[in-house]
Order: sequence, then structure tokens, then C-alpha cells
Amino acid sequence: MRDLSEIRQEINEIDEKMLELFKRRMDCSKDVAEYKTANNIPVLNEKREKEILDKVYENGGGYGSYSRELFKKIMELSRALQNEII
Repeated sequence: MRDLSEIRQEINEIDEKMLELFKRRMDCSKDVAEYKTANNIPVLNEKREKEILDKVYENGGGYGSYSRELFKKIMELSRALQNEII
């Protein structure tokens, strides 16, 4: 059994990487908002979101439902940012 401090250190390292990826994703969301504004496209694309959530669920293994919830929140935040820009 691993020591709790070792596990927490690993979690901290993972969190740092996840934060960097989240920031990159939000930067992409800004670019999407600019494209949608220029092309008069609405922020919400339910079909695309469903496709992403279905794929995340399938690829999430034993964590499929948790993965889906995580990505639902990420997409919600992305839409919120896009709505601020548009």
C-alpha cells in the first residue's frame, strides 16, 4: 500500500497537468467563439456535445459516468466563456 503523502503528491502533479490542459481548452473555446461570431453560428451545438459525452462515457471505462459529468461541466464552462465573448 502506498503512503498517503505519495498519493497526494501524485494527485498534485496530475492536477497541475489538468489545469494546464484546461487553460489550453479554454483558449480554444475563445477561438471557437470568435469563429462562431464571425460566421453567425450559435454557441450551443447539442449534437456535438452529445457525441462528445457519448464518446467520453464509452472511453471512461469503469469511470464512464464520472467522466461524462466532468466533461459536461467543462463544456458548460466553455459555453459560458463563449457567451461572454459573443
